[in-house]
Order: sequence, then structure tokens, then C-alpha cells
Amino acid sequence: MFKILIAEDDKNIRKLIAGYLKNENYSVVEAADGDSALEKFGNEFFDMIITDIMMPGISGTVLAAQIRKDNKDIPILMLTAKGALDDKKEGFKSGADDYMVKPIDMDEMLLRVRALMRRSKNAMEKIIKINDVTINYENLTVTSGKGTIEMPKKEFQLMFKLISTPDRIFTRMQLMDEIWGYDSESDDRTVDVHIKRIREKLVNINDFEIVTIRGLGYKGVIKK
Repeated sequence: MFKILIAEDDKNIRKLIAGYLKNENYSVVEAADGDSALEKFGNEFFDMIITDIMMPGISGTVLAAQIRKDNKDIPILMLTAKGALDDKKEGFKSGADDYMVKPIDMDEMLLRVRALMRRSKNAMEKIIKINDVTINYENLTVTSGKGTIEMPKKEFQLMFKLISTPDRIFTRMQLMDEIWGYDSESDDRTVDVHIKRIREKLVNINDFEIVTIRGLGYKGVIKK
């Protein structure tokens, strides 16, 4: 069972979020402020963090930044009454993976939680080995007998998603939601641009490939 820490000083909102998550069979721990959330994070294992920005004590952005120092991969969903672009930028810079503006639509929140959990599950498998090729999530590298290729984070995450679940077809929108986030302002052409760059970087790697499925999207293929 996945375990989620909720940091929210509004008791009613916190209880509402907790109730929805419990109904989806998530284990939930509640914190009424940033300081207690950080303490709980230090004492227990969590699969995800949901945090408000404006809280007594340390803010949600400070909480996210502190958590990121200890755990680079845990999904963080940030909640706030603020909707300005600068506030979103501050949240993402602190380490948030996704962002929702209050009032929160609970059904939408559950969709985002599921998407973040899927991305996190893939990230937990740090290394993929295919023949003499090693794909290292921690270092964002692809290493073979021909050398090591370092890739930008989004390109690597997109490649890793496809290769870690070979032969499964993903639509462009699915890839956008999982790699760029549910409310990204980019369009699905971004996926095509990144796939083109990935293929250019991996032109000398013959052990796997990313295949275009016309009219649908892409899939990763491991060559025999």
C-alpha cells in the first residue's frame, strides 16, 4: 500500500484529501504544518508528499526543498490558493512535480496522484541493462562499449519510460501527462521534438529503439 504524507494547515481540507485518498486504498499520514511534516518525513517512509504552500512555520516550498535534499525521486504535489505564474515557478524550483490551485477538485487530484505514482514507480528502477548497454536513471546516462551518453532530464525520462515498459504503446498525451505534468502548457508536439533528439543521441545504440506508431504515439522496443 502506498503511503502519502499530507501537509495542510486547514483541517477541513486536510481531512477531505485524506478521506478521498483512503477510499482509494492509500495509507495517509497528516501534518498540520511544515515543521511537523518535515519531522514525520524524517521518521517514516513515504511514497508521496502532498503539501500546501502557505502554512505556519516553514512553507510548502521550503518543505519541498528540504525533502529534495534527502530524496530526489519522491513525488511532490503542491497545493496553493495562488495561481500566478511566478508562484508556480517558485513551487517547481523548490522541487514540486505537480501543482494544483485551490479550490481543489478531488477527482482531478486523484488522477494527478495516480500519474505521479506511475512516474515514481518507473523511477524506482534505477538501472536497466540490455546486453552491453546500461541505462542509469540516477546519472541520466546511457553507457555502452562505444562510450557514455549524457542526456537532459526530460529526454532521459521520456526514453526511460518507453524502454522500461517495452512494447507498450503510449499516446503523446499520456507521455505529456507523465513526463511534463498534468497541466503543462506545452503541446504534444513537444514529445515529437524530444523523441527526435533522443534518436539523434542514440543513433549508434542498436540494442533498443523507439518506434513511432502512426496515429497513436510511441513504444520502446528491445531488439533480440
